[in-house]
Amino acid sequence: MKFIDTASIKLKAGNGGNGCISFRREKYVPKGGPNGGNGGNGASIYFIGDKSKHTLMDFRYKSIYKAPDGEKGKGSDMHGKAGEDLILPVPAGTIIRNAETGDIIADITNDGEKVLAALGGRGGRGNMNFATPEQRAPRYAEDGRPGQEIEVELELKLLADVGIIGFPNAGKSTFISVVSAAKPKIADYPFTTLTPNLGVIKDGHGGSFIIADMPGLIENAHTGAGLGQQFLRHIERTSLLLHFIDASHEESMVERYKTIRNELALYACSLKDKKEIVVAAKMDACNDDVFFEFEQYAKNNDITLFRISSLTRSGTKELIDYVSDIVKKHKVENEEAESDTKKQL
Repeated sequence: MKFIDTASIKLKAGNGGNGCISFRREKYVPKGGPNGGNGGNGASIYFIGDKSKHTLMDFRYKSIYKAPDGEKGKGSDMHGKAGEDLILPVPAGTIIRNAETGDIIADITNDGEKVLAALGGRGGRGNMNFATPEQRAPRYAEDGRPGQEIEVELELKLLADVGIIGFPNAGKSTFISVVSAAKPKIADYPFTTLTPNLGVIKDGHGGSFIIADMPGLIENAHTGAGLGQQFLRHIERTSLLLHFIDASHEESMVERYKTIRNELALYACSLKDKKEIVVAAKMDACNDDVFFEFEQYAKNNDITLFRISSLTRSGTKELIDYVSDIVKKHKVENEEAESDTKKQL
């Protein structure tokens, strides 16, 4: 299935129903009073987080969403029925922006999280509401208010604990396929991974974390080259980056490392400063001279370096255990920060 991570849609909340002008008409009751009911409120439009959704595909094929109007008021003191609210499910990790102002309306990160996007119009009051001692038979009622209209931009940023980055064909997909149940496409040519792949990895202590295999980056990815910016955004939410470098390649690992690091820095400073572990992949076919140069570079620059072979599973368990400890620590720190914030409020 094609991965869709952005969409622009128009929302039109329901209009409120008009109030009714009506009077009692009963035999032997010569002066029946006003009995026009109120119009129903127009339906509002909400977004709700849905863990079963993984893309914004639904919004690519339908771009206008209109909620039902409220019904008109009726005689005999009968109010119009309110419109039923329109609920639009989106994947957790969806940012909703006002397309005109660019302001963020909501950042939905949890399953079941619900936010109002367009408010329905209020129903108009019927003439029964306007009777006074001086005006016992009002012949007017209110019209319903129009529902809110707004154009919004949806942007999905995957929610994963760990993001795997690196050049195309660096061994990222093979790694995630052997350590999780994810089944990414694997082949010996660039850009095999065209969409992010999520996998759940279980450590040896009963814990687990979510890992995202990102499509390969190339030079000038921050400007949109290759798969560019559309996937760089997905690693912004991760707590840790696994930077894969092919150790079997003839080109300098140092230069390949610097190229990817430069792309991260040019895209966003937050990525440049994010915690990183470098993974020398395909060690079963290691180019010794190239690897030795990078190993020295890593030592001189305090770079955490792991050596693995997904083919032989060498080093994968040690890497998973190390990553799991970091993710757990990050989650505890976040929970403590949220707890302190709630106490201050």
